[in-house]
Amino acid sequence: MKRTITHLADGRELIYFDRRDDADRGAVDQRDLPPRPAASELRYDPLTEEWIAVAGHRQGRTFLPPASECPLCPSTPGNLTEVPSSDYDVVVFENRFPSFSAQPGEHREIGGLSEVRPGIGRCEVVCFTSEHDSSFSRLSPEQVELVMEAWVDRTAELSATPGVEQVFCFENRGAEIGITLAHPHGQIYAYPYVTPRTRLTLGAAGRHRERTGGNLFADVLAAEREAGVRVVGSNEHWTAFVPAAARWPVEVHLYPHRQVPDLVALEAEERAAFGPLYTDVLRRLDGLFGVPMPYIAAWHQAPVSTGRDLSYAHMELFSIRRAPDKLKYLAGSESAMGAFVNDVSPEGTAHLLRSVVTN
Repeated sequence: MKRTITHLADGRELIYFDRRDDADRGAVDQRDLPPRPAASELRYDPLTEEWIAVAGHRQGRTFLPPASECPLCPSTPGNLTEVPSSDYDVVVFENRFPSFSAQPGEHREIGGLSEVRPGIGRCEVVCFTSEHDSSFSRLSPEQVELVMEAWVDRTAELSATPGVEQVFCFENRGAEIGITLAHPHGQIYAYPYVTPRTRLTLGAAGRHRERTGGNLFADVLAAEREAGVRVVGSNEHWTAFVPAAARWPVEVHLYPHRQVPDLVALEAEERAAFGPLYTDVLRRLDGLFGVPMPYIAAWHQAPVSTGRDLSYAHMELFSIRRAPDKLKYLAGSESAMGAFVNDVSPEGTAHLLRSVVTN
């Protein structure tokens, strides 16, 4: 793998990941870009003990442009994009409209009980392929391995960045999910705090260890593999299953068989084995209702400086589609109370996904 670092016209970092050592990445960003926005604000909610990012500059981000104006495609004479090169394998760059950044910000008083501080961190975009009309499910095993290497690289580097407490790699796919760009891509958030979901699960894992001496995530994986009824697929190093208490109509978790805190700790054969199983699951999702499945794919990794012995890196993949023409909306119970009601049996979902014929 060849790794090339360059910078865009406004100073943002861009990194090419190539399979070929002779890839030429000397193209320069010719655009006239405005200055980068200041860091967002972080406001503390004393009722939930959570940090909320307020990033008003994100209101102006690019929204569903036509393919001919896609900012994630390689640059052409008629369309200068975020990627100066005329082609690429995988590319990562700092988000132009970030929720968190290292740009200067300031502490200020707003009244009330909320503490306010700058949203220091980093947000990156990961372009999985230069092919605008492709999808992650259609990537070759070699391309998925290159994406994995990019995730590993960024997790390691961002975890070493001062002020970063957690690194989150994810993909939003589909207009129903709320994407703003259709090009196959994901994002990476380097948070300046440990996220609420991670604090919750690590708290549960700590209590489980006190009761049993075991690792909660490892025990869940072992129980699902033994039960079998919710397993969608597996190979030597990974298992994909629908969790017994799935919140979403379609939800699949993918676990490595060996407990590791983050993607960096995966061995080469484990990284290589992820792609074939994951893309098979994605094709099953697309085949479930005969339409492209909108989804969120979320990597759960250990925080940088706490709970690493309790953590177990894994992917959570879920969709809001509950039928070919129906979506699950987060209405009163879910949105106001955080109390989920799933209209679909997890065992039924697993059975249907296993029954899908993939190419």
